Amino acid sequence: MKTIKIKILGTVQGVFFRKFIRDQADKLCVRGFVRNLDNGDVEIVAEGRDEKVNEMLDVCKKGPAHSTVKQIESREIKHQGFERFKILRL
Repeated sequence: MKTIKIKILGTVQGVFFRKFIRDQADKLCVRGFVRNLDNGDVEIVAEGRDEKVNEMLDVCKKGPAHSTVKQIESREIKHQGFERFKILRL
């Protein structure tokens, strides 16, 4: 099991980025959450089998069609024990 926190910078709000990420997480059986940050970035915590979390990271680097991912930061964190993947709202 692997858990990572991802921060995505670029044009990632207002382009259905969170829904895209949730849909991809569901396909990959990855648990965690995605949320918009006040500064315009998106934060994701993804947890699951190592190879699936790595695939999720690759998905984040591309994003949906109308997004522009300029930079991505990721780091491994302590296991959180999520039961599913959610979109969180501020």
